[in-house]
Amino acid sequence: MPRGRYSLHDPHDHTPLADEHFHCAPGPSGWRYVSQLTTPTGDHRGSVDLALDELGRPIRLELHAASWQVRGAALDGVTWVRTDPAGTEATEGTVRAHAFTGTSPAFLVATARLLRLTPSASATRVRLVAFTDPVLAPRTVDQSWALVNSEAHATDNGPLTVDEYQVTALDTGERHTVHLAGDVVLAAPGVELEDLETPPSAFA
Repeated sequence: MPRGRYSLHDPHDHTPLADEHFHCAPGPSGWRYVSQLTTPTGDHRGSVDLALDELGRPIRLELHAASWQVRGAALDGVTWVRTDPAGTEATEGTVRAHAFTGTSPAFLVATARLLRLTPSASATRVRLVAFTDPVLAPRTVDQSWALVNSEAHATDNGPLTVDEYQVTALDTGERHTVHLAGDVVLAAPGVELEDLETPPSAFA
């Protein structure tokens, strides 16, 4: 069960945003990721709880940020309920999309798991519902993912395969690179892996 800490920052001006203390693990039904977020000063900022089925589809998502809450799952596309800080109003949404995304590194692992790309495959288009900080506002985004390289590196715990993805935002054409090892993000825009207590889990 990988356990560690990511630091999150603004990918444009590198302003520190949060630390994300996480643990994740594959299980008999898929994969689960749980994290707590703190501000740079150590205050509680939110949480992420994401569970995928064996095909990489989100069977449960729960996000908390700034007293806002989102609960969602794959159902007729993806469906979610967003609740305001007072808990008096809940807004439901459904979009014909493949999965969810957001600032948490969990969503990068989840998208890669859903697409199951190979280095020889062409880029794959995916539609995602992004929940944007700080109020978890939903926004539908279209991306293109391609696995451009997969390379094994020797470690004390045996070979570690690192996958390099090129991700393109189809509305702006902006491209960035994501490096994953199993279910851990090694590097991505706005994400730094600061601490990892146990090796990444390898998906079957």
